[in-house]
Amino acid sequence: MDTLFNSTEKNARGIPAAPFVGEVEEYIKDPNDFELVFSKFQERLSMYKYMQESKASTVKQLRVRVPDIEHTLQVCETLQQQDDDDDDQMEVNYQLNDTLYTKAVVDTKDKKVGLWLGADVMLEYPVEEAVDLLKERHKTAQKSLETALEDVEFLRENITTMEVNCARLYNWDVERRRALREAEEGTKKLAI
Repeated sequence: MDTLFNSTEKNARGIPAAPFVGEVEEYIKDPNDFELVFSKFQERLSMYKYMQESKASTVKQLRVRVPDIEHTLQVCETLQQQDDDDDDQMEVNYQLNDTLYTKAVVDTKDKKVGLWLGADVMLEYPVEEAVDLLKERHKTAQKSLETALEDVEFLRENITTMEVNCARLYNWDVERRRALREAEEGTKKLAI
C-alpha cells in the first residue's frame, strides 16, 4: 500500500503518471483494506481533475494572450517600418471595443510606444526594443501554450486511467461481497 502511488514515471513538469490496475489483488492484499485503497484512488482522481481544470484555465488565458501579443507586435513592426523621411504622422484605424472601430492620427516622430506590462503598469519603449520584447513574449507564450496543452492531454489520459481503476476496484469489491453472501447463504442451507 505504501508504494501504491510512488511511481517514478512522470511527465516533463513532474506530474506523476497514474498506475494501471491489472490485477486488483496486487493493490489489495487484505480485503479489509479496500476502503483505504479505494479512497486513495479517488483522491488521486480528484487531484488529476483539479490539475486539469487549472491547466485548462491556463490554456484559455494563453489563447487570448497570444493573439493580443501578435496584434501588438504587428502594430509595432508597422511603426518600425515607417520611414523617417515620411510624414511625422500616420493615420490608423483601431478597435475601441468588439464592434467599434475608429481612426486616429499617430505621431511617429519619436518612434516610442507604451506597452501594458500587467498589474496596471505601462512603460514606454523605443519601437525597436518593444518589437524585441514582444517577440520574446510571443515565443514564451507560445511555448507555455504548447506545454499547457500537453499537460491537459496527459491529465486527461490519467483521469481516464484512474476512472477505469476505480471501476475495477469497485467491481472487485462487489464480486467479493456477492461471493461472501452466497457462501453464507450456502452455509445456512446446509445447517437447515
